[in-house]
Amino acid sequence: MANSVIVIGLGRFGTSIAHTLFQLGYDVLGIDTDEKVVQDNLGHITYSVQADATNEDTLRELGARNFDAAVVAVGSDMQSSLMSSVLLSTIGVPLIIARAENELHGTTLEKIGVHKIIYPEQESGEELAHSLFNENVIEYMDLTLDYGISKIKVPDHLIGNTLKDIGADEGLYFTALGLQGGTTTDKGIAMIAIKRGKGMLLAPDQEEELQKGDILIVGAKDKQLEKFRLSASEN
Repeated sequence: MANSVIVIGLGRFGTSIAHTLFQLGYDVLGIDTDEKVVQDNLGHITYSVQADATNEDTLRELGARNFDAAVVAVGSDMQSSLMSSVLLSTIGVPLIIARAENELHGTTLEKIGVHKIIYPEQESGEELAHSLFNENVIEYMDLTLDYGISKIKVPDHLIGNTLKDIGADEGLYFTALGLQGGTTTDKGIAMIAIKRGKGMLLAPDQEEELQKGDILIVGAKDKQLEKFRLSASEN
């Protein structure tokens, strides 16, 4: 079953998160008080509703407690941001991420139980969407509409394995994951490099053994990257 996420506040930042998550295959409920904004998002996410996310009854009626995560992407309205975050915590949403406008806002959000604080000037909506359910994702950069590059920290359970062991073929594509297609960019997950300490192994050998602290730099279509990240994170 796909992970499900509530995104509260469908401004530029919230819309970027919501649309990217939906494109990656997640179930997304977008909430905003502006009817036009809600209408503009219909068809781009799973559900888009006009509602007041500072009302506990409303959040419960929308089934907030059944979602895996919530992103409070409200902008300058600090009171609404704090209220929504408190209610989501009270309802029992397991993972709450909230946008902060400044350090004081961020500190307050932490004190009321928000698990991760996002400062838009430091992390984009797309970057957050790509790392939301995977703490090993250090950075994401989009190259085209649906193709990007990710830096992924090698999880402990893969240390000691070779690239071949985790599915890389001789051309350094992770086709063993069943993600290959017909064109060059559709072959699978392209292994670009391994960052090791201060050095960089470009186009590493298939038999290269992964070490603690290694960072894989891989490129592929967004949905393929998401499958790879989830696969690499599984114990």
